[in-house]
Amino acid sequence: MNEWTLIEKLKQGDESAFKTIVETWQNMVYNTAIGIVQNAEDAEDITQEVFVQVYQSISSFKGDSKFSTWLYRITVTKSLDHERRKKRKKRFAFVRSLFGEGSEVIVNPPDFNHPGVVLDKKEDAAALFNVIGQLPDNQRIAFTLHKLEGLSYQEVSEVMKTTVSSVESLMHRAKTNLRKKLEEYFRDQA
Repeated sequence: MNEWTLIEKLKQGDESAFKTIVETWQNMVYNTAIGIVQNAEDAEDITQEVFVQVYQSISSFKGDSKFSTWLYRITVTKSLDHERRKKRKKRFAFVRSLFGEGSEVIVNPPDFNHPGVVLDKKEDAAALFNVIGQLPDNQRIAFTLHKLEGLSYQEVSEVMKTTVSSVESLMHRAKTNLRKKLEEYFRDQA
């Protein structure tokens, strides 16, 4: 069954079409989410949220872009929303601890289990993903979609609703920032 048939069946409420869509794209959604939020449990939650939204809003998918592009957009948005909520919670916890209402600040270090990372490289990978997490949102998204998910600049521009030259610029700045931050990290480790 092709992609458009699946989408049309889902628009008609066909549950088996939804199941096929989830099975087909869940790894892509999960890998994108974990590349952004860097926490396996959070990435699983986001993956579920993405597919709930797909089910609820499939009627709004007009086919102007590829289905996977639409799915990447939803995943990136959900991942960034999650990050913002987490930062707000951390700030709130920190403020509460300053006033003695809470005993400890809640810190969530990257619990890193990306499927593509070999065990002996885990420490370096955790450092890399920690540094990626410090990039501004647009740079982090462009880097994650291009380098971790393997999308072309054209595909990244469609997901991010921007131009290819903007993506090239974001990637250049992301690489420059990553290089600088990684040099600092490894200098501190030495």
